[in-house]
Amino acid sequence: MDLVPALQEPLKQPLKSVLGPATAKVMAEHLGLHTVGDLLHHYPRRYEERGQLTHLADLPMDEHVTVVAQVADARLHTFASAKAPRGKGQRLEVTITDGSGRLQLVFFGNGVHKPHKELLPGTRALFAGKVSVFNRRLQLAHPAYELLRGDDVAEAVDSWAGALIPLYPATAKLESWKIAKAVQTVLPSAQEAIDPLPESLRAGRGLISLPEALLKIHRPHTKADIADARSRLKWDEAFVLQVALARRRHADTQLPAVARRPKPDGLLAAFDDRLPFTLTDGQRKVSKEIFDDLATEHPMHRLLQGEVGSGKTMVALRAMLAVVDAGGQAAMLAPTEVLAQQHHRSIVEMMGELAESGMLGGAELATKVVLLTGSMGAAARRQALLDLATGEAGIVIGTHALIEDKVQFHDLGLVVVDEQHRFGVEQRDALRGKGKQPPHLLVMTATPIPRTVAMTVFGDLETSVLDQLPAGRSPIASHVVPAADKPHFLARAWERVREEVAGGHQAYVVCPRIGDEEEDPRKARKSPEDEAEKRPPLAVLDVAGQLAEGPLKGLRVEVLHGRMQPDDKDAVMRRFAAGETDVLVATTVIEVGVNVPNATVMVIMDADRFGVSQLHQLRGRVGRGSAPGLCLLVSEMPEASAARQRLTAVASTLDGFELSRLDLEQRREGDVLGQAQSGARTSLRMLAVIEDEEIITQAREEAAAVVAADPDLEHLPGLRTALQALLDDEREQYLEKG
Repeated sequence: MDLVPALQEPLKQPLKSVLGPATAKVMAEHLGLHTVGDLLHHYPRRYEERGQLTHLADLPMDEHVTVVAQVADARLHTFASAKAPRGKGQRLEVTITDGSGRLQLVFFGNGVHKPHKELLPGTRALFAGKVSVFNRRLQLAHPAYELLRGDDVAEAVDSWAGALIPLYPATAKLESWKIAKAVQTVLPSAQEAIDPLPESLRAGRGLISLPEALLKIHRPHTKADIADARSRLKWDEAFVLQVALARRRHADTQLPAVARRPKPDGLLAAFDDRLPFTLTDGQRKVSKEIFDDLATEHPMHRLLQGEVGSGKTMVALRAMLAVVDAGGQAAMLAPTEVLAQQHHRSIVEMMGELAESGMLGGAELATKVVLLTGSMGAAARRQALLDLATGEAGIVIGTHALIEDKVQFHDLGLVVVDEQHRFGVEQRDALRGKGKQPPHLLVMTATPIPRTVAMTVFGDLETSVLDQLPAGRSPIASHVVPAADKPHFLARAWERVREEVAGGHQAYVVCPRIGDEEEDPRKARKSPEDEAEKRPPLAVLDVAGQLAEGPLKGLRVEVLHGRMQPDDKDAVMRRFAAGETDVLVATTVIEVGVNVPNATVMVIMDADRFGVSQLHQLRGRVGRGSAPGLCLLVSEMPEASAARQRLTAVASTLDGFELSRLDLEQRREGDVLGQAQSGARTSLRMLAVIEDEEIITQAREEAAAVVAADPDLEHLPGLRTALQALLDDEREQYLEKG
């Protein structure tokens, strides 16, 4: 269901009763349009201009023109072609003149019948099209035309020549002109559209009414009409969605939750005392926002955005300890087993004896920190489940295995979700249902999200941003290595790796694929930018072997990828973390959360095959200690290609927010907003989350004010109807689970 504000009866009419069953069937199947309202909100993607009136003597090449002329001659030719082998192909050639010159028009195929009947010698008409050359003569192919009858030619010329022709998102089964014709049929119904925007908002923002906007978007007279309509329709989308999110936030404030306050001399205080460093100002500020939320009697819903390596895990751990202090339990959900094991290891290390409850040497205030993943042995799993059910374990770290029905908590007080973009809303929701009352929720992401995307997709979460790196973090230098143009640069890259290892450090080499998979010919790229694109992406297993035998001979090289057994993966990571491996050749399994401060250099092979945000994530794995980090982006793409320009942009800045903006500008927004956010995404037709930052920000403020004054929208029936159209069952669930 699309965002169709304010459907009243005429707009709810099924298309089959207005356009006939055949057209309606194609519209439903291929464009998802079912009602008059749906069709009215199927907006043109652009407009053709018929062009200014021109004399035949002054025709410009390759431009759209409109001419007034008389038909001098018309001939129908039949010919044989591949599509019509029996000589049934038809071509109509019409010569027109306006006294200043002559011009040929040509029509082919099924398009000849109507002009053959209408464009008889002596007929006057307006003709519009793009001027091209064929056989060294100027021509218009398949021009639009309007017959001129009567005397008032000037008026007809004025209204027709400068017209803007809407071009609609179409399909092979339904061309744009057929959609335009259908829109003209239903356009009178636009007058019945109830306006979802409160009158005061519309007047205050100087926006036109909804019926007027629909009329102007489908039948504009001027470019100013299009601009007026677009700004009005963008406001509808932004505002209705922000009202839905504001109501969600409002409903959350009505839910009960247990307030969780840390004890002044409890576990959190003991943990802070044993920290070997001081927290950054950013970590203190964000922790305060979280602790303030935890102390309230309705559930916290907070998004914690942090640059790679800004210390999000530390902030999340302190929040978990505060909840354990207050008698509750905390669960941390990680997207992969490697990451869950790593979080578990690093949290246990950070806590030391505070994580050893009931064990010899454990501190008096200690709690148990358990790990729960799908591949655990039966005995370990049974013990972990028991510790959670009895409350013995204050903290659990796991993968989606935590969501299973068997997992019971004694008193779940806080859920921390790591790397939000890898979790569907359903999973978040299932874990939230494990508490006696709704637990507090902290969502963490290391993918910086532009502010507007955060407001559109995570609009029901309050946002905290950690943008300051902890002291002792080293800068990362990034360089593009053009392997095809300058092979000696690649040789130098391997020398740099050897130098780092000789200096006591370690290196990562990242490849796009594993190398033991079957090549799927359907996945071959359709439009290679050059030869480099035609070969399959470099693979871990091949590259590791070549390096160990070649440029990195004598170094300790190991591989890590997602299809290895969990125990093997863990063993490889442990050896690397312990410094027993010099070079780890891996896929993107190391993208998030892997923390080896001694690793100082990363070489990313076929870097052009990764997205901007992914490259930024990967790069964040080096420079985590006191030695400076180095990231080398290897690519065979030519310098002028878009792929190389993208890599240059990544190499030129360490600002993740800047890069996420770039990422969003280069990709379709749907990709970035992600499948799990389908509700927010499919309703955006006019609104572009990056360009329309100002509208989204203002809409959010207006929506918050409207909902605060009238949570049930009793005095705004138009807005209520628009919300119902946006929040059909599926969408309602989506927002419920957000």
